[in-house]
Amino acid sequence: MFHQPHIALVTGATMAKPDPETHLLVDALAQLGLGADVLPWNSAQDWAAYPLVVVRTPWDYFRHLDAFMAWTMRTSALTQLVNPTAVIAWNSHKCYLRELAAGGIATVPTLWFERGAPTPCARLTTQGWDVVVVKPAVSIGAIGALRSKAADPACCAHLEHLVAAGDVMVQPFVRSIVEAGEVSLIYFGGVFSHAICKRPAAGDYRVQDMYGGSVHAHTPTAAERSLAEAVLEHAPAATTYARVDLVRHEGRPVLMELEAIEPELFLGATPDAAANFAAELARQLAAAQGQR
Repeated sequence: MFHQPHIALVTGATMAKPDPETHLLVDALAQLGLGADVLPWNSAQDWAAYPLVVVRTPWDYFRHLDAFMAWTMRTSALTQLVNPTAVIAWNSHKCYLRELAAGGIATVPTLWFERGAPTPCARLTTQGWDVVVVKPAVSIGAIGALRSKAADPACCAHLEHLVAAGDVMVQPFVRSIVEAGEVSLIYFGGVFSHAICKRPAAGDYRVQDMYGGSVHAHTPTAAERSLAEAVLEHAPAATTYARVDLVRHEGRPVLMELEAIEPELFLGATPDAAANFAAELARQLAAAQGQR
């Protein structure tokens, strides 16, 4: 038995890069008198022993999506899982962006292809987009993404390869990403905590650090805050943590992605970021224990 309330922080067994921030959350929880164990989602654990299981950095989940979703269902039947399974399932396939766009959320224009769709290249060339980004509809960290001229045969080959394996999305390349970066607003319990701006390395368009991207301080505008909060209101259930990624397109902020499964939350970006998250988890833990 634990001598103090313990929280499970879920990670992955096989990671594309090291987890840079969970230790900050563990320390912040300890300041509140809470213990935390960092455990791979697909390891043999007594998940029911933890009154709160927090999905944090399972950065291998997309390679084992069916198994991961089955794990969330099993675990949520045993204990309190956050974010909840309804949010995780909804957020695991980027078609949620199509739903948000239909609901009036400003998003990057997107062309969708279902797995096995015929003549995908013909559909792409009719859009009139010059430079595009082609990427799987289930992925993380720009894995599988390609920036290319739409008319380039290599673009067509990449699109056909991805469509043969799964659902695919194609977007016009948003040039503001290389000029001004991508803004991330982080929320805990639906309350704004902090924001950063990610910028790609020279000559690249991917903002992730494993491609040389860098992180900078950012104070969000009223328009960015308003859009991010509208996005969260469309989620199928309340989020304990969420990261809303925005870019500028045609003179206004638009949604690039909502990250509500395993986002890096940039807990080292401000002095109180990890403490904000820890306080929300402490609140969630107290509520979960009250229900037991």
